[in-house]
Amino acid sequence: MLMNEKILAVIPARGGSKGVPRKNIRQLGDRPLMAYTIQTALAVREMLHRVIVSTDDEEIAGVARQYGAEVPFMRPAELGADKARMVPVLQHAVRFVEDQDQLHLDWVLLLQPTTPYRAAEDIRAAVRLAQAGGCDSVISVVQVFHVHPILMKRIENDQLVPFSIEEKEGTRRQDYQPPAYMRNGAIYLTRRDGLMDNDSIWGKTIRPYVMPEERSVNIDSEIDFLIAEQMLSKRQQTNGD
Repeated sequence: MLMNEKILAVIPARGGSKGVPRKNIRQLGDRPLMAYTIQTALAVREMLHRVIVSTDDEEIAGVARQYGAEVPFMRPAELGADKARMVPVLQHAVRFVEDQDQLHLDWVLLLQPTTPYRAAEDIRAAVRLAQAGGCDSVISVVQVFHVHPILMKRIENDQLVPFSIEEKEGTRRQDYQPPAYMRNGAIYLTRRDGLMDNDSIWGKTIRPYVMPEERSVNIDSEIDFLIAEQMLSKRQQTNGD
């Protein structure tokens, strides 16, 4: 455990999805998308107080239970709307679990099912970073190249000029400086009090956990789903499955 503190893992999976309809239970290989996240969380269950799915959808709840997650409540309808923020979804889960178990949680681990290829070791490493102290949260990131800020431009007086960092002609991508990182959506480990008292998942001091690109695919569109399927196929070929 994280210094004997209690960590609640929450997997949010609402029924509505515009980019990829019903994406949380859409098949990716031999199982529904959300099953990957559930199984990874359960692989480190010794570190967690509970692993729960927060959903407003009975079909999703059934799939979650099938793969071993708890669904101790059905999410209120207002927290399942398109514009619903993640903070109140997590706060609702924390209040429910604390009331049901009569305890005070210490950390909340947000695991979005749209990032299926995070590994159990990624969660363990994030917990170790939090255990080292000195942060309000640990957030997973991936180093980026094709969306590096050096490539960003703006148009001024009908001319293309640097948006923030000047790009020297002929600069190789491996020479982009400083290195740039982007949140990959895989892991958000946040202090319970910051979430509940300050309405913040990030907090003021964020510790980064850097993940490789092959475990950082985040599914928000049909193209993302195709990429995930291609990656899964390649992994299966490499492993001889």
